[in-house]
Amino acid sequence: MRTQYITDTTGKKASVILPIKDYEKIMNELEDIKAYDRAKARKSEPVPFEQAVKEIELLRNGRL
Repeated sequence: MRTQYITDTTGKKASVILPIKDYEKIMNELEDIKAYDRAKARKSEPVPFEQAVKEIELLRNGRL
């Protein structure tokens, strides 16, 4: 991952610039983590693997 940093006047890193492809990968991973956290917080029965995959795909595509 190629990153660039934006620093403040004291040289302290304030922001980061990274390729959009890397940003999108990070955002997708964040959505996966959020979905996992929501699933762990629910007091429900386990979901079959195929159903879970379908639900995750729907979440990623904004249809759920």
